[in-house]
This record gives sequence, structure tokens and C-alpha cells, in this order.
Amino acid sequence: MKLIDGKKIANIIKDEIKVKVTQIVESGDKPPHLAAVLVGNDGASLTYVGSKVRSCKQVGFDSTLIKLPENITEEKLLNEVEKLNNNDDIDGFIVQLPLPKHIDENKITLSINPNKDVDGFHPTNFGKMALNMKSFIPATPFGIIELLDRYNIKTSGKHTVVIGRSSIVGRPISILMNSKGKSGDSTVTVVHSRTKNVQDYIKKADILISALGVPNFVKKEMVKDGVVIIDVGITRVVDKSSERGYKIKGDVDFESVKNVASYITPVPGGVGPMTIACLLKNTVECFKRSQI
Repeated sequence: MKLIDGKKIANIIKDEIKVKVTQIVESGDKPPHLAAVLVGNDGASLTYVGSKVRSCKQVGFDSTLIKLPENITEEKLLNEVEKLNNNDDIDGFIVQLPLPKHIDENKITLSINPNKDVDGFHPTNFGKMALNMKSFIPATPFGIIELLDRYNIKTSGKHTVVIGRSSIVGRPISILMNSKGKSGDSTVTVVHSRTKNVQDYIKKADILISALGVPNFVKKEMVKDGVVIIDVGITRVVDKSSERGYKIKGDVDFESVKNVASYITPVPGGVGPMTIACLLKNTVECFKRSQI
């Protein structure tokens, strides 16, 4: 078994970005500028956005955090998005999900300028990705592709099984793995909550990408020898022995599955750090587009 070290690769990517930012600044331009909109005080969102802000500082980006109250109206949030769309100092921005229930997330996503959509959620970018055109790729699937590529894991002709069909991970990674080109050309099966005999599909996977959100769902007996495991799941599980009162668990029972996998991502330290690193890569691309 070989561990796929997402933290290590993410730091390499950040170092690559830092070099590019230094070149940009030395040429007389301002550094790329990423903004994040945070609505309310969701604990996980606060942690994630905080990591993004720190990563911006690490690579030399300018960053702006816009914190808005939980009870903000949809109209006022749309106005904030429009301000960012029209602000030439902001190269790219995200609206952190989930949003409060009274706000239509699809409406907010549609209001974002596709050229500033570093999350890659706008239908314009999603559609271009599906057509194998240049676009902003959602950060987590982008991170998975980077890991497969940088570890030289063969995907062409392999059978990839994706657990989960969310628009953030499951759907886009299934499209990318099936696309022509680097870290693609795979035959893809997507399983989900309505799939019957799901274990039969998982057992046939050469590459298993799990984005289910159920801790330790994938057991040793469910996978075949030599499988490549990409565990996207991140779930807080109560653990009174831990200083924080919880532990982070993935979808895969790591301790048992690691003995049969050829490659496997840990949780934490696998896909998670790559998500932020690839968000930064998208921001550099936003900056380039703004210079045209």
C-alpha cells in the first residue's frame, strides 16, 4: 500500500503558486485577490474559510473575508455578489456553502460572474467542463485529478466507481474521470442511495472514489485487492478521548482497507488539503483572465 499524501502535494502546489505570484508582483502587477463570502456562523464553514484565508497569505494573495449575518435576506446577498462581480480589484470569489435555508443556493450560484467563479459551480463552467473545454473545475474534483496525476496512477481503461452523485463532488468527478485526456479515459459507474446491491459495483472498482459522508462505510471485504482508494468523506465523529471532543473520519475504514489497497488517501490529510490548493490554482487562472 502506498499512501497518497494530499498535504504534501498541496504544499508543493502552493509553492508553485507562490513562485507565480512573486513573478506577477515583480512584473509590476498586483497579486491575485480572492474574496470569500460567509453567511452565518456555521462551525465547519468558519474553519474552512479560515483555512482559505491563511492559504492566501501563504502564497502571497490578497484576500477579503465578507461576513454576513445568518438572517440576511436573499436580495441583500445578491447585492453583495453583484458588488464583487463588478469589483475589478477582486479576481475571484466564493460564496461559502451551505447557505441558510431561506436562501436559494442555485439563485446565488447563477448570480456569480462565471469568470470569477473559482468554485466552478456556475452552469457555464460546469457545462464547459462536461464538454472537455477549458473551465474552472470544482476544487475537490480538481484536487482528486491532481493527486492521480502527480502519483502517476493509471486511469485509462480502468473501471472507476464513484460513491455519491452531488453536484460538488460526485457528478463532476465522474465526468472528469470519463473525459478524454490526462487522468481520464476511465469507464465510470456512479452509485448512490437508490442503487441496489451497491457492494457488487464497489467490488469491481479498480479506482474507488467515495464522497458519501458516512464514516467507515467501505470495509475491506467490499473492495478487491489492488484497488486505488480516494476517500473524500469528512465526518466529525464524537470522541470524548480527543481534546476537541471529536475525530475526523472518512468514508473508508482505513485500518482494514489499507491492507488490500494499492494506493489510499488518509482522512484527514488526503483530499481535504487539495481542495484549498486547487481553489488557489483557480484564482490564479481568474487573475490571468482579468489581464486579457
